[in-house]
Amino acid sequence: MRVLVIEDDDRLREQLAELLQKSGYAVDMAPDGDDGLFQALENPLDIAAIDLGLPGVPGDEIIRQVRAADLDYPILVLTARDAWQSKVEGLEAGADDYLVKPFHPQELIARLSALLRRTGGWTQAVMQCGPLKLDTARQRVSMNDEEIDLTAYEYRVLEYLVRCAPRRENRRRVVPGSH
Repeated sequence: MRVLVIEDDDRLREQLAELLQKSGYAVDMAPDGDDGLFQALENPLDIAAIDLGLPGVPGDEIIRQVRAADLDYPILVLTARDAWQSKVEGLEAGADDYLVKPFHPQELIARLSALLRRTGGWTQAVMQCGPLKLDTARQRVSMNDEEIDLTAYEYRVLEYLVRCAPRRENRRRVVPGSH
């Protein structure tokens, strides 16, 4: 899963990148709104975590432009703004969830996972494709109820393929003139 983190606090941005990489994400980072907007519009992403108070283009404007470009990957707002009005503005701009700083690292990972599951058409931590079961909370895989040992990389690839399966299914092309 490829995540974009747009955060102007250097230390926090690096901590987030480390946390996300340890959790199996490929991480792109942007230190300001200008670079963040470019990456959000140009890179193939699975999810983004965006601070609202950025130098350059503000986070809520990045979200609006991403949605105006018909990009539908989930967006999680990460911000110190905890007033309900800020939350409403972020969500109305097109964000899918809102997390106030400071936050617990496990909450961030859980929220990102939940957003990715919903985007992929999954609603629970255990995803099943025929006899294959993926438990995303425990990062375990079983086939016909028999656990399969996978390396971390193999697990991440398999999870990515399973998560994307419903989206690929929904993108079947209709060829003009065919029925």
